[in-house]
Amino acid sequence: MTGTSGVTVRAVRPDEYALAGELLVEAYRTLADAGDPAYERHLRDVARHVQDSDVLGAELEGRIVGCVTFVDGLKPLSEVDDPDAATIRMLGVAAEARGCGVGAALVRACIERAKSAGRRRVRLDTRTSMTGAQRLYERFGFRRDPDHDWSPAPAIVLLGYVLELEQPEPEH
Repeated sequence: MTGTSGVTVRAVRPDEYALAGELLVEAYRTLADAGDPAYERHLRDVARHVQDSDVLGAELEGRIVGCVTFVDGLKPLSEVDDPDAATIRMLGVAAEARGCGVGAALVRACIERAKSAGRRRVRLDTRTSMTGAQRLYERFGFRRDPDHDWSPAPAIVLLGYVLELEQPEPEH
């Protein structure tokens, strides 16, 4: 697959929910600390995620090869109690599409949505094993936020990251 110019980010359609869920499960299974059946059920439940969040798909060469959940403000899928923040959740890219700019396109789309919604910051959590994702987030300006590190289950540590967004100048 080729570079970022061919990546289109759009809302995942209802007929793609199962595909997007399986893509996420397969992406997470490539991690050393993945494989929890309960979390895999959660990843697959795209129909539930779209009830109060935006699930975006990255299309490359006519097929979905990545997906992310964008949570605007305080909603059930928010992981941090921060009413001024948007949250990036469950970002996954198909193994064959990694290195093609798919993850970057999804992160960029989430940042733009947060700005459009007037959010002050974007937050996310990432597993310690997701070193490639951490490098991607840092390239976008995210910084570590150790005060928001946490563990949802034994042997899984999530690292908090935050991106402060520039606020527009007030009009006089």
